[in-house]
Amino acid sequence: MKKLIQTIKNIWSIEELKNRILLTLGLILIYRIGSFIVLPGIDPHRLDAIAEQEGLLGLINMFAGGAFSNASILALGVMPYISASIFMQLAGIIIPQFAKLQKEESGRKKMTQYTRYLTVIVTLFQSAAYIAYLKTSVGHAIVYDGPLFLIATVTILTAGTLFVMYLGEKITDNGIGNGVSMLIMIGILARLPQSFGLEFAAKLENDQMIFFIIELALFVAIIMGIIVLTQGVRKIPLQYARLIRGSNAAKEISGGSRNFIPLKVNSAGVMPIIFAQALMFIPAMFAGFSTSSEAANSFLMDLSDYTSWQYNLIYAILVILFTYFYTSLIFNPTDMADNLKRNNSFIPGVAPGQPTADYIYTVMDRITLPGSIFLAIAGIMPGIAALFGVTNGFASFYGGTSMLIGVAVILDTLQQIESHLLMRHYDGLMKTGRVSSRQGVGV
Repeated sequence: MKKLIQTIKNIWSIEELKNRILLTLGLILIYRIGSFIVLPGIDPHRLDAIAEQEGLLGLINMFAGGAFSNASILALGVMPYISASIFMQLAGIIIPQFAKLQKEESGRKKMTQYTRYLTVIVTLFQSAAYIAYLKTSVGHAIVYDGPLFLIATVTILTAGTLFVMYLGEKITDNGIGNGVSMLIMIGILARLPQSFGLEFAAKLENDQMIFFIIELALFVAIIMGIIVLTQGVRKIPLQYARLIRGSNAAKEISGGSRNFIPLKVNSAGVMPIIFAQALMFIPAMFAGFSTSSEAANSFLMDLSDYTSWQYNLIYAILVILFTYFYTSLIFNPTDMADNLKRNNSFIPGVAPGQPTADYIYTVMDRITLPGSIFLAIAGIMPGIAALFGVTNGFASFYGGTSMLIGVAVILDTLQQIESHLLMRHYDGLMKTGRVSSRQGVGV
């Protein structure tokens, strides 16, 4: 406790760090207030029909911190920006012109600007779709309908998304942590107190407090496991050549400083789970429109139930496959080997150039398998928790997208705080070692 109090004092004594933290908290407060401001022309007292979302809409609502179900001016949150960022990231891998831009500072600025333009386009389409959804689900809540409502709502939703994107960029530039990831995490964790309270009330009513204590212990164990998954690395040793000048000629010998390449066990982050979830929503859509046999409909409904073994098996397989797929897209061992060669460094016992690239690729391929399996286990944990009687709201925090994003963003934020402390010769946040992070959550 004494160490914690001293660390807080050290943090508060650094003027720049204190201002960054206060700015971040202020912008987060503005974001949370905006998520409760209802769109003009909608009666907020008639929105009970969309209070609880499931499937893809539930994922959007989770990322938006409940603003989607509140019909808020920030209802779309950062989802359009995430969609645009993923598209531009993939385009940078597939399209040579974009790949070239990503390697230059001015090119990266252009890519950021293109992402913003694409965000506006995506938001316009998603705003129109959201209005259509409101008319279908809670048409009685729209007190005024007409062309003016459509134009005004699309404009407000688009402006809301751009405002959220602006808040995220301000947090990244002048605050603490990755702004967009921070807003997503705040939106997700905003549901935790209510979910915790409902779970406590349910167990208290049924005289099952011992099970509640066991649930909390498992909850802490899962968080620790996700931290290990997030921070786990395979260190490949490096050696830098040292130039020795003799009387007759210069010769290069093995020696100099040592370092290592940290390869993440889970390089893909949370993206495989998001992709797998998006695919697992498809059976529910087919089940709603299908006119096939009862057995076929029953199978589709099983694939829509996140507590069924069919859902969890296919979901786990998809997570593993997407982990390999996404890792292969973002990880380029050839570029890494070229950079090592240019920096006059090498892996002991491995020849520079293509042999180094092959070696790095082999190591990455091997560590991705256990990483993908652990990621799949983390992904299906909410379904398993719900199967054992945990309420749906609290079960969603037993791994899955919620906890993976939360852990990654918190680690990233703590790492930045620790960097400020160490630069000013204060102790870090831990007695031994340093906090490492993912530098964002892949969005």
